[in-house]
Amino acid sequence: MRTMNNGRLYVVPTPIGNLEDITYRAVRVLAEADFIIAEDTRKTLILLKHYSIRKPVESNHKFNEHGKAGSLAERISAGARAALVSDAGTPGISDPGFLLISKCIEAGAEVECLPGATAFVPALVKSGLPCDRFCFEGFLPQKKGRMKRIAGLAEEERTMVFYESPHRTLKCLEQFVEAFGAERRASVSRELSKIHEETLNGTLAELAALFGTREARGEIVIVVAGKRE
Repeated sequence: MRTMNNGRLYVVPTPIGNLEDITYRAVRVLAEADFIIAEDTRKTLILLKHYSIRKPVESNHKFNEHGKAGSLAERISAGARAALVSDAGTPGISDPGFLLISKCIEAGAEVECLPGATAFVPALVKSGLPCDRFCFEGFLPQKKGRMKRIAGLAEEERTMVFYESPHRTLKCLEQFVEAFGAERRASVSRELSKIHEETLNGTLAELAALFGTREARGEIVIVVAGKRE
């Protein structure tokens, strides 16, 4: 085990919609960091401007993280204090961050994750489905391996949580009907914490029929009941 030094990576959750959903501690950490590592620097600058924070911002997204994670980790392990943010929610949860965190740990830098916003928790709680035991599946594969992954969850007894894009929501619900059965209970949440926040509850068949007549918009979280024992 390597000895920890003064370098530290702060993993900072950011609002998933409403800019008020950020902690006092998160604002302080962003203001005190030597630099900020962002998924999309343009979106992060909007947040920083809102809270009057001026700090250097580095990009770290899925297209460059393999090339940059090592050098960023070296800077942090050498003594820099950096704050890692994604576009919304907690970095590493269906967002870039895992690789940098791993590299920092390998390099001997401390990693501190602040509690805060993430989309699946309010969606799960609002679903009315059991949330004492659940599994988070995030985004399913778009093509290869998608149906195999869904079929592999047919016997899952815990409540399941999925992220989905608006244009694939109907297809996803139809695939769930095929794999889990038309009467399985579920909910679809969108635009959480925003003006047009909405959660719809029903069976998978009912939700699929509903989204067959309306356009899905915004960020989507689908919660599906587990198979009854």
